[in-house]
Amino acid sequence: MPPDFARRVLALLAEVPPGRVTTYGALAERAGYPRHSRHVGHLLGNLPEGVTAPWYRVLGAGGRLSRPGSHHADWQRLQLEEEGVEFNANGKVDLRIFGWPDPMV
Repeated sequence: MPPDFARRVLALLAEVPPGRVTTYGALAERAGYPRHSRHVGHLLGNLPEGVTAPWYRVLGAGGRLSRPGSHHADWQRLQLEEEGVEFNANGKVDLRIFGWPDPMV
């Protein structure tokens, strides 16, 4: 990835307000790297110690937690719920309601 990839993704991620979410794909596209959602996931999954980016506000396609059932997914869901994000019975977030920057379809 180009040297500015991480900087651009993390700068956009810092703009996602509490109570809103985005997806790996949407974040990649807004950063100028469409179809690089896996790179965004890799970046966020390997953040250095001390980086305080709100990675938990990024979901998989369709509003799903990336690793359901894992300790990280449980923590992520708890953080999002504390911010007011709601999950439906299938464990998904309605991106039309909670999507950032505008509700997503």
